[in-house]
Amino acid sequence: MSGEFSSVVPAPVEEVFAWHARPGAFARLAPPWQPVTLAAEADSLRDGRATLSLPLGLSWTAAHEPRGYAPPNQFVDRLSTPVLSTLLDWQHTHQFDAVDPGHTRVTDHVRTRLPRWALRAMFAFRHRQLAADLAAQRRLRAKPMTVAVTGASGLVGTALTAFLTTAGHRVIRLVRRTARSSNERQWVPGEPAADLLSGVDAVVHLAGASIAGHFSAKHEQALRDSRIGPTRALAETAARTPDGPRVFVTASAIGFYGPDRGDDRLTEDSRRGEGILADLVSDWESAASPARAAGLRVAHVRTGLVLSPRGGLLRLHYPLFAAGLGGKLGDGTQWMSWIGIDDLVDIYLRTLTDDSVSGPVNAVSPHPVRNHEYTTTLASVLHRPALLSVPALGPRLLLGRDGARELALANQCVQPHKLVRTGHEFRHPLLSQALRHLLGADSTFAHQPR
Repeated sequence: MSGEFSSVVPAPVEEVFAWHARPGAFARLAPPWQPVTLAAEADSLRDGRATLSLPLGLSWTAAHEPRGYAPPNQFVDRLSTPVLSTLLDWQHTHQFDAVDPGHTRVTDHVRTRLPRWALRAMFAFRHRQLAADLAAQRRLRAKPMTVAVTGASGLVGTALTAFLTTAGHRVIRLVRRTARSSNERQWVPGEPAADLLSGVDAVVHLAGASIAGHFSAKHEQALRDSRIGPTRALAETAARTPDGPRVFVTASAIGFYGPDRGDDRLTEDSRRGEGILADLVSDWESAASPARAAGLRVAHVRTGLVLSPRGGLLRLHYPLFAAGLGGKLGDGTQWMSWIGIDDLVDIYLRTLTDDSVSGPVNAVSPHPVRNHEYTTTLASVLHRPALLSVPALGPRLLLGRDGARELALANQCVQPHKLVRTGHEFRHPLLSQALRHLLGADSTFAHQPR
């Protein structure tokens, strides 16, 4: 049995092939709803090998075939894991044909024992993701940069580093263990090495203890200790590195606005709110002041609820709603200011490349929803009922009174005013669009071939 999946993407054929050859391509194309992780990335499309980790301890090794390598028009890989290859007989030919100077027809020829219908959602996702990534990278194109990233192994860091490397930028991961390659540097958060940021064009600082958890005094202190001191030390290092970064971007949070602002439309110019997270975020952003004082362009990405089945809220909700056990939280009237993971990485790329962007940046969709709308939309995408309701007491038992108020029951209607002013284009401005793409419920391709 074989299958063919084809669409047209808006980029020259040489650019499309080069994108696939760069580190991070598999991570960007892997459907996020599938329980697959990349164990080892191929170092060459001609004769490299990529290994994927599957559930139950299984692995999938894709070996690239030298005889099928014909840049910029084709490369081939086949499944070489002994047991799986016998069962599935998988061979994948990636074909690229110029439609015109600015468009490429991408065709995936798959020989396998799996039925075509079982592969359609995966390849539809891959084609849409490729087209959207290429379009965003062309809109926000800049000369290749060297970007140092903390928290590169987290949910956002994993997506962002792959997005940057496929765009042609070099990423240096700042890690706490001993560095294992030229693309890693050891980072001691409380006392960074003097040359840590030497030769770096920009910094993206994502590291910090997870905000999720029971809001005890210990948890709150861990949140502060993992953010404020390390951010200040990193900003001071950036400020005093002669050949160091000119751009300093830090993660931040919409918790700045306080946990309950009613129906107020909150922009970057809105006043600071009250509460544990408002205090934390204010001090966290202030910790980057040494970089700003030294003349670096500093941006704080105030992130809303990040949607991805690989982590955060959606990772918790996906199996519950898929089982028909989802429902609204409390009375369901609280505003949820959300952002899809792919739109979030676009926003980080804008903060790195757009000299007009500095200070706080609200990283949220232009269309926030109330909790009951989020509930019904997610249930509809998964074709499940959402008849249950979780009383407010539930989050209080799990997260504590403060945690429930600051996280689960937070009511914030945040607007991406600064991004809209720049003309920023969102991939998935509507919740239904984002969820259908992220959960494999959209089987449409980027463009049908002519």
